[in-house]
Amino acid sequence: MAKPLPLLPTTVVGSYPQPAWLVDHNTLRGRLVPRVRAPELWRIGAPLLELAQDDATLLAMRDMERAGIDIITDGEIRRESYSNHFSNSLAGIDAANPAEVVGRTGATTVVPRVVGPVRRTRAVEVRDVAFMRANTDHVTKITLPGPFTMTRQCKNEYYADEAELALAYAAALNAEIRELKAAGADVIQLDEPWMQAFPEQARDFAIPAINRALEGIEGTTVVHLCFGYAAIVGNKPAGYSFLPELTACTAQQISIEAAQPKLDLNILKELPNKTIMLGVLDLGAAEVETAQTVAARIRAALEVLPAERLVPAPDCGMKYLPRDRAFGKLKALADGAAIVRRELGA
Repeated sequence: MAKPLPLLPTTVVGSYPQPAWLVDHNTLRGRLVPRVRAPELWRIGAPLLELAQDDATLLAMRDMERAGIDIITDGEIRRESYSNHFSNSLAGIDAANPAEVVGRTGATTVVPRVVGPVRRTRAVEVRDVAFMRANTDHVTKITLPGPFTMTRQCKNEYYADEAELALAYAAALNAEIRELKAAGADVIQLDEPWMQAFPEQARDFAIPAINRALEGIEGTTVVHLCFGYAAIVGNKPAGYSFLPELTACTAQQISIEAAQPKLDLNILKELPNKTIMLGVLDLGAAEVETAQTVAARIRAALEVLPAERLVPAPDCGMKYLPRDRAFGKLKALADGAAIVRRELGA
């Protein structure tokens, strides 16, 4: 049984820095986020890689626990990117003979081709959840790439249109999520950053696909959208091109970044039926926030939302940060939330 959550529970978005002995950080930072497999990133060969990833996952989990984070993940330590770990595992995907598409930043990126029916033929992250559950008494969260984002990170050569492809991805996700819940995952999160970059297409078919992925899933579910990793995207807009539309999705929580883009928090009023997982850590800033700075950002959100509908978090995934900076920011997050809880008498 996981620990009960306090008011203003803190969490991470998903990723945490991978150790330098496990991943070549120069290679990671010197390329675009991989959409096909990138084995060159790993410093350890296949015979021992899984054991090394397990050890690094424990380090990430213990960092989150030591920092005081309430809802933890596996840090996505076993992944080359937030999306390719799952998307490249599906039948119907040809990653060995990739194509090119224009990515969300306008740059050309190498992606897998969809050449047949997209189907889930094996468990992908079930072992990851079981490993987490066996090694913590905290509430756990597992993340998956969302169906809309996966349609933008491939070259469709099989389905009639992207909407049909998105529903196929959604069905594969639903099958995976059901097993993740059975393995002990408390929170399920779908990462959908590409909705922000392609809002018109998202309005056409993203919500039905997300709802299909979450169909019949009990417990806490989250949809995360953002402007991209701070290490890659510097100048972020102060508003979202796709946000109020998420009132129609079945996820209970919506995760957005707010600290680095200095978001006008009044936009949160457009999601009256959702709990908001709000970014209060600026991952583009080299300095580590103080607990008082984090507390001030949480207080600002409480002028718009009740505390029961707020989950403080980093802006985005922490994959590209130095580990000491990531830990320091998480400690400030936990301590800042504790300050506000005391002020609220919780």
